[in-house]
Amino acid sequence: MRDVMNFGILGCGLIASTHAMAVEALPGAALLGVADKAFDRAASFAAERGIRAYHSYEEMLLDPAIDAVCVCTPSCFHEEGAVAALRAGKHVVLEKPMALTCESADRIIAAADESGKCLTVISQYRFSDDVRKVRELVKNRAFGRITLCDLSMKYYRDDAYFTESAWHGRMAFEGGGALMNQGIHGVDLLEYVMGEVKSASGLVRTLVHKIEVEDTAAAVLEFASGALGVITASTCAFPGFDRRLSIHGDRGYVILRDDVIETLYLDGKVVRESKPDPNAFQSANNPAIPDCSRHMTQIANLMDAAKGKAKLHIDGREGRRAIRLITEIYKSSSEQA
Repeated sequence: MRDVMNFGILGCGLIASTHAMAVEALPGAALLGVADKAFDRAASFAAERGIRAYHSYEEMLLDPAIDAVCVCTPSCFHEEGAVAALRAGKHVVLEKPMALTCESADRIIAAADESGKCLTVISQYRFSDDVRKVRELVKNRAFGRITLCDLSMKYYRDDAYFTESAWHGRMAFEGGGALMNQGIHGVDLLEYVMGEVKSASGLVRTLVHKIEVEDTAAAVLEFASGALGVITASTCAFPGFDRRLSIHGDRGYVILRDDVIETLYLDGKVVRESKPDPNAFQSANNPAIPDCSRHMTQIANLMDAAKGKAKLHIDGREGRRAIRLITEIYKSSSEQA
């Protein structure tokens, strides 16, 4: 294996720039090229970065210089891109959601197993020190018996977000809205921190936007631990609010604002309290991810795993967990319609 891992990017949408910045900033990584179904878009993206624009995805996968591929296409094409890359012998960094159904996710996982290549599904907030601290506190029963957990994702997306996109808000492309697209990182963190969800029921509705997917969702959960939980999600909660995950037990509680501990209260005293910079959180009303540091950490983990130097922290099976929970909520809602 060569010392430098060469990357290609599939898809030139908004998130592709984050992947490009992450790869370009990583020691031992190099961004060689990009492919998109619209060659003009790939050519423009490549010209800005001094890299190659491939005329097709197949052309990029046939290039022996490419070691790994970041799949940044619309969600409905994730399976197609990831499976093709794995079968071509490339490692894969797959954007969220990894797939629109559990069956699709399973086919990607099978392709990774058969190829022997590394597949990581972007869940970058798991690499936050504060998120990992909260997970350890839960595992070590620092909060005593955990009884309640609530995840609030009250975002706002204006009409232009949907009307100016060829795929946002369309069921065939996204498979869902406030939960599957905008809220999946929160759902992933919920189960990562709290452990397995035993059962889930909920309602999803489209109340404001003229779109095919939900803009409002509410669900009730029971965790394997016996704790109960609530998820609320929206893309029409003007003007938009930061994601909050609150965990309550009989010895204390913690509030995570995005991936930063806002309040940690244990055994009758505040152990930690902070007022995070409001400019640090933009997911409330802005889909862009200007900070690529978490992507860098996750891609670096894939590189180390590919070299046998580390365990791959977020593989396809981990990426599937949020898909399973979200689709269970969708199924529950459809049964109550």
